[in-house]
Amino acid sequence: MSNYYEQPDFDYMHIMRTMDLMKDHYDEYISYLYEKSCSIIKRNTSVCYYDCTNYYFETECEDEDYVDEVTGEFIKGLRKYGPSKEHRPNPICEMGLFMDAEGIPLSMCISSGSDNEQTTAIPLEKKLTKMLQGKKFIYCADAGLGSLNIRNFNSMGGRAFIVTQSVKKLSSMLQEAVFNDCDYKLLSSNKHISLNYMKTFDRKNPDNLSLYNDHAYKIIDADKAFDVGLYEEKICKNGKVKKVKSKATLKQKIIISFSRKMMEYQRYIRNRQIERAKKLLENIDPETYKKGPHDVTRFIKRISKSKAEENGSDTYILDKEAIEKEEKYDGFYAVATNLDDDAKSILEISMNRYKIEDCFRIMKTNFDARPVYHSTLNRIIAHFMICYTALLIYRILEKLLEEKGYHFSVYNIIETIRNMNVSNIQDMCYMSNYTCSQVCTALNEITGLELDKQYYLPKTLNGKIKLISK
Repeated sequence: MSNYYEQPDFDYMHIMRTMDLMKDHYDEYISYLYEKSCSIIKRNTSVCYYDCTNYYFETECEDEDYVDEVTGEFIKGLRKYGPSKEHRPNPICEMGLFMDAEGIPLSMCISSGSDNEQTTAIPLEKKLTKMLQGKKFIYCADAGLGSLNIRNFNSMGGRAFIVTQSVKKLSSMLQEAVFNDCDYKLLSSNKHISLNYMKTFDRKNPDNLSLYNDHAYKIIDADKAFDVGLYEEKICKNGKVKKVKSKATLKQKIIISFSRKMMEYQRYIRNRQIERAKKLLENIDPETYKKGPHDVTRFIKRISKSKAEENGSDTYILDKEAIEKEEKYDGFYAVATNLDDDAKSILEISMNRYKIEDCFRIMKTNFDARPVYHSTLNRIIAHFMICYTALLIYRILEKLLEEKGYHFSVYNIIETIRNMNVSNIQDMCYMSNYTCSQVCTALNEITGLELDKQYYLPKTLNGKIKLISK
C-alpha cells in the first residue's frame, strides 16, 4: 500500500476483521450496493440473467461438515469436491450470479462445491425479488438452471422465464415437429420459408447474404414437462431418492430457430474433430481409450471380439452413425418460455446470456478472483464479495463510457486505472507517472476529475479524493 497517494492508517489485521464483518452483513451489503448503483445509473431489471461458475482451491482436503452439539445446527463445508468443467482434482466452491439486462451485477451467492447448481437459483431469486421490491422481471438462464421447480417459481408473482432448451432432450413427438419442414418463418420478416431451402441455398452468392445471417423459426406448444425432458425427484420406499421424468404440466412453449450460418460453423468444427479422430485411430492405445461426450473420441467406435476368435483383440473404427446423428441437430437452437411476446424479442433476450459469462471471465482473468488466500468460510465469502464489488464498479464505469459513445476493451480500462500513479517531487508537487490516452480522456469526461495533467499540487489531489468519497 506504500504506492498510494493517501496512505491508509490501518493494518492487515484490520482488513481481516473487516472481512469477518462483511460476511455477517452479507444481505445488507448486497442490497446497499444495488441501492447506491441506482443513484449513479438507471438499472434495467426487466430481465434478470442467472448463471453459476466454480472456483477451485489449491488444497487436497475438502472442508468437513459440522454439527453443533448444543443447537443441532448443521454447517456444511464450503470447499467440497464436485463437478467441474476443468476436471481438476481440487475442492471447489460455487458462485451464483444475477445480472440485469445491461450486464451489470444485481446479486450473488456462494455455496458449497458439491451442491447442485439448480438448488441455488430459487433462494437467491427470493432475495432478489425482495431487493427489487416485488418488481416483475423475466428470469433468463441456460438449460442447466431451468428445472421444473425453477420454471414453476417463475410462473408466479408476475414473473416469467426464458431458458434454453435442448432439442435432443425433446420427446419424439416434439422432435418430429421440429424436423417437419412446415410452419417455419423468417425471423426478420415473418415470411414463410422452407427449412430445406435454408439448408441448401447458395451461401456464397452475395444476394443470399441477408438470408445467411437470418434465422428460421417456429413455435411449438409444450405444456407437458415430460415432453421437454424435465425430471423430478421421487423418494422410494427404501428412502433412496431417484430422478424420474416429470408428468407435471406447465404453461410454456418452445421456440425453435434454425441458422444456416450456425450450421456451417458447427460442421466446420466437427470436421476438424473428425480429422483428429482419424489420426487417433492410426495409433490408438486400447488401455487409455475412454469415450467422452464432448471430445473427439465420441466419433470412435470400439468393436469387441470374442476371445474364441483367432484375433481376440478389440478393433476401433470411425463411428459414422454417431456423426450423422449429431449432424441432424446442426443449426438448431431452442428456448422454452411462458411469455406471449414475439419470437424475435424472446430470442434476442436469450442471446444476451453471453454477458454473464463475460462477467465471470472478467472476475477470473482481470480481477484475479483466484487463487484465494483464505481458508475460513467467512473470509472466503468476503473475498468473493470484494470481487463482486469490483465487477459492479467496473460494469457501471463501462456503462457510463458507453453512454458517451466510448468503447474500450476490459484490459485497456483496467490497466489505465491501475497505472494512474504519481511521484512526490520534494514535497512541492506530484508528477504523474502515466501519459494521457484515449481511455484517460474518456474517464475525465464521465468523472470530471481532470486526471490528464502532468503535475498536481497536494491541495488539488486532496480535493479530488474528497470529491470521490462523497
